[in-house]
Amino acid sequence: MFAVPPNTVALTTIPTTAHPALIAREYATDRATWRHLLRYDPTERFAARIAKTENQEVWLMSWLPGQGTDLHDHSLATGAFTVVSGSLTERVATHGKPAEALHHLIQGQTRVFAPGYIHQVRNDSPDPAVSIHVYRAARPPMGHYRFDPLTGPEPAA
Repeated sequence: MFAVPPNTVALTTIPTTAHPALIAREYATDRATWRHLLRYDPTERFAARIAKTENQEVWLMSWLPGQGTDLHDHSLATGAFTVVSGSLTERVATHGKPAEALHHLIQGQTRVFAPGYIHQVRNDSPDPAVSIHVYRAARPPMGHYRFDPLTGPEPAA
């Protein structure tokens, strides 16, 4: 399952120009590339960078039950993530709108994001999860938010 922003085309398989969703799915199936990096941290979500080029970064993340991110964006980056094993829940929020969307993602499903995309990812299942994340241009600082039920996401103080 892909959630593709408007006007996004994923046609090429040339690594430097391939859509981040295609790259995330390719890494997800190539476990030999990252298996040795995989860890589970009982106190926080684990993350390890698998690859970095001038144009992108690829990250491995593991999620024990209950672990997740806060509500955030990825600044000006575009990207995607694929669930390798287990399941994750993505909560998507929109500026100026109180409604939010929940996406329950299972192994093999991919989500994409673009600048201004605000979301939160959690492992709400009883089992560990693993995911691969691709950030195009290099991973920038994230913006953090709180969710107001009347007006939607607002920057965190």
